[in-house]
Amino acid sequence: MLYYSQNVKRVEKMKSTKTWNQQVVKQENKALVLETIIANSQISRADIATSTGLNKGTVSSLVKELLDEQLINEVGPGKSSGGRRPVMLLFNELSGYSIGVDLGVNYILGVLTDLRGNICQEKKTNISDLTYEEILEELFAIIDTLIKSAPSSPYGIVGIGVGVPGIVNKDQKILLAPNLNWKSIDLKSELENKYNLPIVVENEANAGAYGEKNFGVGKHNDNIIYVSVGIGIGVGLILNGELYRGNNGFSGEFGHMAIEADGAKCSCGSNGCWELYASEKSLLFNAQRSDLKETLDGELSLETIMKLAESGNDTAQQLFNRIGKYLGVGINNIINIFNPEQVIIGNQMAEAAQWLEPSMMEWIEEQSLWFSRKDLTIDFSGLQTHSTALGVAAFSAENFISSKVFQENNKYAL
Repeated sequence: MLYYSQNVKRVEKMKSTKTWNQQVVKQENKALVLETIIANSQISRADIATSTGLNKGTVSSLVKELLDEQLINEVGPGKSSGGRRPVMLLFNELSGYSIGVDLGVNYILGVLTDLRGNICQEKKTNISDLTYEEILEELFAIIDTLIKSAPSSPYGIVGIGVGVPGIVNKDQKILLAPNLNWKSIDLKSELENKYNLPIVVENEANAGAYGEKNFGVGKHNDNIIYVSVGIGIGVGLILNGELYRGNNGFSGEFGHMAIEADGAKCSCGSNGCWELYASEKSLLFNAQRSDLKETLDGELSLETIMKLAESGNDTAQQLFNRIGKYLGVGINNIINIFNPEQVIIGNQMAEAAQWLEPSMMEWIEEQSLWFSRKDLTIDFSGLQTHSTALGVAAFSAENFISSKVFQENNKYAL
């Protein structure tokens, strides 16, 4: 089920910028009716009226609009409570499709989802040391494939979302993506010009946190720290049930939190950054300096090191043990700052949970304040690399629905 609490904020914004008139009331009520149907499918008109407090005439009128717009469907009659059996209403998640892309440092994963976030198709390609123009070609190829695979629907592709491993400002411009060697990139305009569709560009960890909140192990918590561990490290924050971006959209750059005062130089320009010690990049760097290079004849990757660990190779297991310890160092700092309900570790390194978890948890249990650990759960994502792609696909789907309900030219107004 999509996560719609931002509509409350949108209504408050409308109150402050528009005259509070009948049209605004209608838009608010229409949003309320649709959200009730989405959350409670199947549901009758009478039950919507009871649940929302709206009168039956208002509900019937708004339901007719939503039916005409093909955002909902009527299905077979429900159970009778004494009179005629009511016609039940169902959200039409197949009225359009959204594309979400996780643009990683060494891979690109794209998913096609319906409006409820169910994956209909996906495509992934591995990349390495490509220029911006070469990455664009790979990105376009994946999006083109997903567009062609979309089933026929009333609204077709309603939007494209892309999560990127970098700092994204409020205008969705990529200010810095150090692991891609990108500075001041306007990917959003590139995609809008090519596809003529609504585009969302978001920091991949923010999108991953949103994906976990909606579709993953974070569904039942409102204060979540999502730690995306890939080539770099990003952190997404769900605070009091809402995605927190910070004053200018730059929150969550904990991968560049210094944990070694005299540490190595990071691609961001600072020294001793967390991602230099607890990321896939760190794993591969240390593997290059170990005897694994000879064991694998130089073919080092997360996958090959995991296979060695599975076979009982002590060096491979110790490499993961080191990463787990340093993950614990950074996560412990975050726990003491935010006192969250849940920490979720996601992205590609989550696949190595069985070797990372023991040393990570040992450090956290020994070093964190006991009261910060109370009522805290630490989980590895079941979605793994899909968290970000699902998160940005959800942004696009929600923006489309909001634009239909609020009759706005919605530009990522979350």
